[in-house]
Amino acid sequence: MVDLDAYFARIGYDGPRAATPQVLARLHALHPAAVTFEAIDCLLDRGVDISPAAVDAKIIAGGRGGYCFEQNSLFRRVLEALGFRVTGLAARVRWNMPPDAPAQPRTHQVLSVEIPGEPGRRLVDVGFGGCVLTTPLPLAPHVETETPHDVYRLTPVGDELRLEVRREAGWVAAYDVSLTPCEPRDYEMANWFTSTHPTSHFRHTLLAGRTTPEARYGLLFNRLAIRPVGGEPTYAFLDADGIEHHLRETFGLPVEPSWRPAIETAARGAP
Repeated sequence: MVDLDAYFARIGYDGPRAATPQVLARLHALHPAAVTFEAIDCLLDRGVDISPAAVDAKIIAGGRGGYCFEQNSLFRRVLEALGFRVTGLAARVRWNMPPDAPAQPRTHQVLSVEIPGEPGRRLVDVGFGGCVLTTPLPLAPHVETETPHDVYRLTPVGDELRLEVRREAGWVAAYDVSLTPCEPRDYEMANWFTSTHPTSHFRHTLLAGRTTPEARYGLLFNRLAIRPVGGEPTYAFLDADGIEHHLRETFGLPVEPSWRPAIETAARGAP
């Protein structure tokens, strides 16, 4: 299913291999620090292959990042190999959208995880960019969970649960999770739309996100945002060389010469 030795080396984990709350929490913290959220292949018209072999070759062996369908599918296989019970779910993204924005398609993959011998389910998500979780959340409404980076809660919205994060302006909606389990082909369809459809923002936007114990790092077009734990966010606007530098050094990506045209376009800023 997955080469655990290679995956653990990729994220820097050398602890127990057991289905316990402690192991789940540790893996959930390490993954977003090691594996950058990015969708550069969408910009380059390469498409995104979410088959296990392709994901492992890209993220584990190739040192690349990926977006939700890649990262959470990999994380699911890791957790299942350790003995966790995992159910795939889908969500409608609301991040950076006005409250009255029309409902989006369910194009974000998340996971519901059950721990043997422990009550309840956990919301697990290692693939959501600059707002990514760094710890599992109780998959239940009206529970505030404080993490080193942000405070989260789930709020009922119809028959879905809305993930909200508390920021300087108050509670901000991240996405609405449906509790209906997904089949693998549901993700194949959503991934095809997200990676190829002209209206998908991944087709037009250079972005990267990485969350370490010290800070959240986010790149959107030419703007680099750093949100240090316990400190004030800072922003910088980069030229093409600066973008390429930070993709390598801050986000740990193996930048290819073929990326340069997309980088130069991003350096001109958002359209």
